[in-house]
Amino acid sequence: MRLGIDVGGTFTDLVLIDDHDKRIHYTKTLTTPRNPADGVLTGIEKILNLAGANMAQVDYIAHGTTIGTNALIERKGARVGLITTEGFRDVLEIARIERPDAGLYDINVDLPEPLVPRYLRLEVAERIGADGTVVRPLEAASARRAVERLRAEGVEAIAICLLFSFRNPAHEHALAELCQALCPEAPVSLSCRVAPEFREFERTSTTVLNAYLLPITRRYLDSLSARLAEKYGPVDLRIMQTSGGALTAEAGRQRAVNMVNSGPAGGALATALFGRLTGDDKVVGVDMGGTSFDVGLIVDGRPRVKAEGEFEGYPVKMPMIDVEGIGAGGGSLAWVDAGGALNVGPESAGADPGPACYGRGGLRPAVTDANLVLGRLNPDYFLGAEMELQVAAARQAIAQHVAGPLGLSVEAAAAGIVRVVNANMVRAISANSTQKGYDLREFSLLAFGGAGPLHAVELAQELGMRRVIVPPFCSVFSALGAVASDLRHDYVATVALPQNRATPSVLTAAFNRMEGEARRQLAAEHVPPDRVVIERSADLRYEGQSYELSVPVRKAGRQLTKAEVAGTISGFHQLHGRIYAYGQPSEPVEFVSVRLAAIGKAPELRLPAQRAVRGRPLPKSERPVYFPAQDGFMVTRVYQREALRAGQACRGPCLIEEATSTIVVPPGCAGSVDAYGNLVIEVGARRARSMPRQLRSASNGRRTARQRRAVAQPG
Repeated sequence: MRLGIDVGGTFTDLVLIDDHDKRIHYTKTLTTPRNPADGVLTGIEKILNLAGANMAQVDYIAHGTTIGTNALIERKGARVGLITTEGFRDVLEIARIERPDAGLYDINVDLPEPLVPRYLRLEVAERIGADGTVVRPLEAASARRAVERLRAEGVEAIAICLLFSFRNPAHEHALAELCQALCPEAPVSLSCRVAPEFREFERTSTTVLNAYLLPITRRYLDSLSARLAEKYGPVDLRIMQTSGGALTAEAGRQRAVNMVNSGPAGGALATALFGRLTGDDKVVGVDMGGTSFDVGLIVDGRPRVKAEGEFEGYPVKMPMIDVEGIGAGGGSLAWVDAGGALNVGPESAGADPGPACYGRGGLRPAVTDANLVLGRLNPDYFLGAEMELQVAAARQAIAQHVAGPLGLSVEAAAAGIVRVVNANMVRAISANSTQKGYDLREFSLLAFGGAGPLHAVELAQELGMRRVIVPPFCSVFSALGAVASDLRHDYVATVALPQNRATPSVLTAAFNRMEGEARRQLAAEHVPPDRVVIERSADLRYEGQSYELSVPVRKAGRQLTKAEVAGTISGFHQLHGRIYAYGQPSEPVEFVSVRLAAIGKAPELRLPAQRAVRGRPLPKSERPVYFPAQDGFMVTRVYQREALRAGQACRGPCLIEEATSTIVVPPGCAGSVDAYGNLVIEVGARRARSMPRQLRSASNGRRTARQRRAVAQPG
């Protein structure tokens, strides 16, 4: 058996796969924000009881955690000191001398504050040259002064980032030994290990982020491992990475930055898996949970992986699955700004107190409250009847905070909340697809997360997409992706070679050095050689460009051939043409870095195919449900998803309920169950309807000048 866990802002999801009888068990439990390990242990006990299993039968646990993400969002990381080369103290503040895109023409928009204040950024006398030679030896007295100063300031972690240490890490290693001797209680993050590649600002930012999160993630992993061992004995705990692979818990103790946004990465892996099952190699995966809405594209059957990105405005130089998120979930709060416009999110009610309908003390309306008032959620069957939703509380919250201020009925206000959050999600999908050169008409929309299937078809209608897939286990999809993930270690080496010097022998030597280290690492983690897969890529750019694109490097034999190098260059030209609408095959390129992913393959997740049955399914009930295309309520059939069989179809309007999610099929659409339990919905065109004047400015993303001046955050 294998157990996958994904800790979200509202719920902790668990999936248990029995590889012997091919059964999959799943459940949810409320997240415990003060100590996420409490919710994890509660969920483990719950799912083991559900499956009639014990921990001795579980080979390993794959855990996606938000502990680092939350610490970064809330700025509750460790007190960090930075040691850098003399003259480079202010790299974090100088950055790229750019403002965020949203503030390009706004003089009041600034970059986020550096995570290390200037008085904790110290210089040491040393210098490594661009070729790795020692230009100036590390001055021992300078190094000792810096470490002793940080110790006196009470730092909880130390980041070390010296110039060109990716060429020669000797000085960083010497400083790490000194820190261990003088300040052993503070964990050290070295740039030569965290981000050993070109670009000083991004490398420093990534190293500092790792140091900022390391004490927190270590405490969590140590506490969780100890509690698991105390209750169940030795447990193989693996931690999801943002790259889409897993790390052992021991490796995770050194790589805190790799765990940020690991939950969405699991969802992208599961999206690719189910895309292959349905025969779709182009899929937009959308995950709407309690707090956030994440978008990831699957192209050619694989998630897109980028070589760098950012977390909360801080650049990160490491491989990560390209998933973009916004604050739009079932717990996202609705509010009316001082200009009279309705807004939804990004603030969330979270798990505590949660939406008003949870009855846990929440007084402000959330998206879940709106869906409940509109009849889309069954108050007596939330979480499979484990939690009863309070309709009166939801109506009261919407009446007080939205309907009253806007002069609307409670139902019209609830419909407006759904309309606005849908508009926010449509923009997020477009930003991660259409704006990157993809035609959404070629893609299917795969919806997951507890709230995703409630909104999926309406999103597809807005975007002109014709097909929606709602997979089984959709509400715990990221946990399913985590349990199906492989062990993965990523390596990089900066080569900085023009095309005429990037010979097969030079590139092969760089790849082979990384591959040797990678195979030793996987062997130490007991991965059999026949389960090891090596993937190579390279970062290329046209000579004179400032940024590069990552393309695969195909290598059939022990040595790269001229044809394989030429194929890599050709792949770069094609990728550049697709993303930027032009490519110049006649122009010379530069190889900036080469990358290697070492993968220890997990057992393949296999779902048994079901035989199609004849006959129409029988609804379990009917109830009034609001549909915006009809601008009112309609008597709507309700089906139980577990009762649907392969080959059966449901015509809209209808709802399909399962224990942890609800699928809305609007009028004019039809869904059918395929052999693997996916509900495949053919999307009909949506009839446009006008909406109240009070809602228009927020839903189309524009405000009047008066509203722009008066916008205030909810209080």
